[in-house]
Amino acid sequence: MLYYQLSAKYRAQRNMDEPLEANPLIVKDPHSVDLNRSAVNRIFWFISGLISMIVGLIGIPVPGLPTTPLMILAAACFARSNQRFYDWIINNKLFGHHVKNYREGKGIPKTSKPLILLTLWGFVLFAVFYAIPDDVAVSKIGTLVLAIIGTIFILRIPSFEDSQTLE
Repeated sequence: MLYYQLSAKYRAQRNMDEPLEANPLIVKDPHSVDLNRSAVNRIFWFISGLISMIVGLIGIPVPGLPTTPLMILAAACFARSNQRFYDWIINNKLFGHHVKNYREGKGIPKTSKPLILLTLWGFVLFAVFYAIPDDVAVSKIGTLVLAIIGTIFILRIPSFEDSQTLE
């Protein structure tokens, strides 16, 4: 049976004195880390999260390399392996609130979607018309198909008003 654990620090921050539900189908807190896994499984998720986090951190100064989606992926991996790294991502001042909102199911701010899509399509159209050689039509078509898939994914993410209280 799965048992969701929270670190004492996390529970103290949120005044969570009540016992956790033992039912694995009811997860009250999206920030609980599931440590009830084999060592090999936790190592796999930790290494995957570490790689995603490193590439995401490289994306901060590098234009076109998305930081937030990679940090969301890293948080999902750390939620299966390591409470300390998960807490670091969630509490990070630069991108933590974005990851936290996504993990809690709030999604992304409604005003951010147009900017995200504009940036996505700006890079895609630049790549298709200027960066990818004309003799590599498969790459151009693949880039457009992936951009369409990305657009559909972004549009399906829940939105919230920017004025909504973000803890």
